[in-house]
Amino acid sequence: MLAKRIIPCLDVDKGRVVKGKKFQDIQDIADPVELALRYNHEGADELVFYDITASHEERKTFLDIVEKVAATINIPFTVGGGIRSVEDIYQALQSGADKVSINSAAITNPTLIETAASKFGSQCIVLSIDAKEINTGKWNVFQNGGRIDTGLDAIEWALEGERLGAGELVINSIDVDGVKKGYNLQLTKTIANAVYIPIVASGGAGIMEDFYQVLHSDIADAALAASVFHYNTISIPALKNYLVEKSVPVRSVPSCQLY
Repeated sequence: MLAKRIIPCLDVDKGRVVKGKKFQDIQDIADPVELALRYNHEGADELVFYDITASHEERKTFLDIVEKVAATINIPFTVGGGIRSVEDIYQALQSGADKVSINSAAITNPTLIETAASKFGSQCIVLSIDAKEINTGKWNVFQNGGRIDTGLDAIEWALEGERLGAGELVINSIDVDGVKKGYNLQLTKTIANAVYIPIVASGGAGIMEDFYQVLHSDIADAALAASVFHYNTISIPALKNYLVEKSVPVRSVPSCQLY
């Protein structure tokens, strides 16, 4: 069985890492490069950086920060936010990102996924889906940082993203984002059962058991979280030890790291 991945998520606004609840009540956290270095040392498997206002403000993503992060850490990282074209993807990859996450632009122009996957390889292209439950067992896709209901069914959109060539899906549940009451297992499992590409669960982690619940079976291939790592509620080394004790395969933390 492939090792499950632990991925801290860094939402960036105006050059700073921030965090909110259900995409609101945004609070300042830290410098993105300094926080990335900390997670690199702690044994994170990957990092994700989202420029959370780039799409809404119709501007380019933060390439200066991407370059600084690439020069500082030695683990893979994904960049998203403000990615609208193949050229934007190229610039992000050239600046040092290993993967590029597409969200709003893919909804507006689905062929962007197909073109980018063909040019750079599916392994570089991540489709990020912000989903919110609108009826029992039915989720719609939202865009522009959760501001706009697209009317797209989240399951159907995940299938379409896979068909177009996305190599991975990040499933972020707006309903539980930042609430720390656990991942949306129903949403994540429903999409995981529908597609064959890796699934990254996002939104809602509060305690170590939440990671176990979403990773111990075939629900998700990776778990993404922000608040619990940013505020030191959970340390990555301790989390990985816990998961190993629960028989969840994870990559080991370097023995030199402090607990």
